[in-house]
Amino acid sequence: MEEKKPIIRIHDLRKEFIVGDETVRALKGVSFEIHEGEFVTIMGTSGSGKSTMLNILGCLDKPTSGKYELDGVPVDSLSNDKLATIRNTKIGFVFQSYNLLPRTTCVENAELPLFYHHGISAEERQKRAIDALNLVGQQQRVAIARALVNDPVVIFADEATGNLDTRMSYEIMGLFQDLNRQGKTIVFVTHEPDIARMSKRTITLRDGLVINDEVYEHQVDAKEELAKLPSEEN
Repeated sequence: MEEKKPIIRIHDLRKEFIVGDETVRALKGVSFEIHEGEFVTIMGTSGSGKSTMLNILGCLDKPTSGKYELDGVPVDSLSNDKLATIRNTKIGFVFQSYNLLPRTTCVENAELPLFYHHGISAEERQKRAIDALNLVGQQQRVAIARALVNDPVVIFADEATGNLDTRMSYEIMGLFQDLNRQGKTIVFVTHEPDIARMSKRTITLRDGLVINDEVYEHQVDAKEELAKLPSEEN
């Protein structure tokens, strides 16, 4: 079987920031390739370098040194105007819309502002919270549709399930899996292992370095996992 072309090729990528008198080395020499049609998650805790990595891959920032080719184009040394053109023609973005909420307590988080609202029952509080979360889910679907408009060579998703409950997270991952089956290359940043297992490969960063690059023999099917969830979540 013929190997598909690399969409992303980075070599010895480094990024440094000056903070006061300190030099922060966010990326310390990262190298990997992502080929056409792959579904890759990038994982790492806060401070691992994954957000810096995504900004560079998405042509929102430039590396301090190293090589980055996107769809055969060397982008590490392009001007800001040319980077903007690359973003508009080759890249689709799906960003997290809201501040991160722990997915297991999304409804409780959404309910919180209503606890001090006298006259609202517990049932009404929960209904309003679920309605608001459903709206967030719809907004993520709109964001995915918007990312597809320019027929990009790669879709970057930044914590696209981070503000959703489990059910909606799996629904969104089902959409990404469908897109990947249709041939779309997807790079998905997450900190959640169960979400990562719904991709085909996970690159794990720690302290600005790749510490693991794992291809999954069996990809977890989001729709199958969704079907296992109770029909009514409390």
